[in-house]
Amino acid sequence: MAVTAETLRIVDRLRADLDRMTDAQTLALTRAWVEAWDVLEPEFETAFVELLAGAADGKVSRAVAAKNIRLRDALQQARIMLNELARTTDGVITNDVGTAVLDALDGHEALIGSQLPPNTAGASVSFTRMSPEALAAIVERTTEQIHSATKPLPADVERVMKRELIRGIAVGENPRATARRMLQQTEQRFNGGLTRALTIARTETLDAHRAATKASEKANKTILEGWEWHASLTARTCPSCWAKHGTRYPLDQDGPNDHQNGRCARVTITKSWKDLGFDIEEPPSLTQDAQAVFNNLTPETQRDIMGPKRLELLQSGEISWADLSTKKATAGWRDSYTATPVKDLAA
Repeated sequence: MAVTAETLRIVDRLRADLDRMTDAQTLALTRAWVEAWDVLEPEFETAFVELLAGAADGKVSRAVAAKNIRLRDALQQARIMLNELARTTDGVITNDVGTAVLDALDGHEALIGSQLPPNTAGASVSFTRMSPEALAAIVERTTEQIHSATKPLPADVERVMKRELIRGIAVGENPRATARRMLQQTEQRFNGGLTRALTIARTETLDAHRAATKASEKANKTILEGWEWHASLTARTCPSCWAKHGTRYPLDQDGPNDHQNGRCARVTITKSWKDLGFDIEEPPSLTQDAQAVFNNLTPETQRDIMGPKRLELLQSGEISWADLSTKKATAGWRDSYTATPVKDLAA
């Protein structure tokens, strides 16, 4: 059950591989959204200029905006684009799910091997590789989740765009300046769909990887003790994930259920060498103590991670390390652990 230097190297490699995969997803989806807006932008600009040209008393009523033919045509074109972008999002993520599952399986086998005594792998324990049918089932379940997450995307984004557009518009002295402002606001609402798509892509890809790891654990539970939560202990990592790093859980518990876009890893822990039948002294685990690592950071970095008030509460002893993480329920998504709000910590 000792996490070795090789175990940590494998965890870093798996995390890097997943980062490369999700970075490629980000590039593909961002390009698709940018190209779509390049097509839509002149349509909306023309509609706004025409709409504002007919403003009465420096204001465009909701009724006039709703009836404007050019604006309706621009929104119709946006709806078509959003449906295509949803299909693109679905395809980009689905294409990577199979790779994520296979990578998880290979990585899990390597993780188990890295925790066994040197030159004894396979001597008294063996790794049970999952069947192709079991792997296909994981891919199918994940694909269904992706379909479910991307399906409402076009309608939701369109609704936000309409809400922003179909309301009273104060024209001001310069209709073209107002049109540019409206165009910027519309682009922001449109790109809200991209933000959601990127979250879906990263979350579902990582969760497919974790699901495959958990299924492989089930197939090898006779030689396993549980799993350990591993966060990347950097300034980019949130207080919740810092607090969760190194905590251990039974094999039947899901996780790590970090926040959306989280990068934490599920590291399987083998049983002790003695329990596996090896009469060899086992070295201590090399999993870093998150609190010790944090305490050795510069005050500036600590403040960047925690924020000034949370850091003050932690250093004064008013809150504990465990208080930094809170389980949160999110409609339409799994429960996740996020940083406890400062107002709750202060209370």
